Amino acid sequence: MTAKQKEKRIAKKLLHKYRLVVLNEDTFEERFAIKLTRLNVFVIMSISTILLIAGTIFLIAFTSLKEYIPGYSSTALKQKATDLNYKTDSLEQVIKLNEQYYASIKRVLTGDVSTVEFNRDSIIDAAAIDASDIDLKPTKEDSLLREVVDKEDKYNVFESALSSSNVVLFPPVNGVISEPFDLKDKHYAVDVVVVKDTPVKATADGTVIFAEWTAETGYVIIIEHSNELISVYKHNASITKQQGDLVKAGEVVAMAGNTGELTTGPHLHFELWNRGYPVNPTNFIDFK
Repeated sequence: MTAKQKEKRIAKKLLHKYRLVVLNEDTFEERFAIKLTRLNVFVIMSISTILLIAGTIFLIAFTSLKEYIPGYSSTALKQKATDLNYKTDSLEQVIKLNEQYYASIKRVLTGDVSTVEFNRDSIIDAAAIDASDIDLKPTKEDSLLREVVDKEDKYNVFESALSSSNVVLFPPVNGVISEPFDLKDKHYAVDVVVVKDTPVKATADGTVIFAEWTAETGYVIIIEHSNELISVYKHNASITKQQGDLVKAGEVVAMAGNTGELTTGPHLHFELWNRGYPVNPTNFIDFK
């Protein structure tokens, strides 16, 4: 048998017609009949298979059925993971801010200002100026203006208060200053001699952020005020406020004493810090 004869025989088989009949079993009545060839059956099966595969791919790719495939992450899980990632970033920023804040509080407690940065160039330029060439004698008008300003803003801490409202600091105690504020000796406070159990008052409205016992400075209370101002009261005999309490200016927060290792008698060790840097309290408070 030649190759052409084989091809003709195969084509004849593919195109040979068959009849599919559906009969009633009881009456043998013909209900349905269809003529088919092997080629038609092959084409129909191929198209059906292609449609089935295409439909399955469509269902998996564009419906929620894909979430049931092992190893495939769902959209909800992805959204939750994204939200958690954002929250984690936010929490990390909050933690960094809290760490900086606590570091500032630690510097207040230990009196460490080693992180203060100075502008070296401005210091050199200032040192190069010959003071003998400058007329430093104030005029009469300048002297009068200075007196007016000193009376109005002697106890004003913030420059911004000049254009808004004055911020006056209340003296925590009244007495003689035994040791003044001195940056060179790293004494960032004034020591005011008082009688034991003298009421110590808050210098301004604020929130108590520290109220504990320390070995070196005894009972210590720290108050955070507005405009990034912090006041510190050390060597107290006792404290009357707790961390988180809100206090008003002039409100009693402690009783003066002689507690802690670094003390030689009843007094108040009072510090003022603005934005992490020590401030001389006598510039803004009259302790007499």
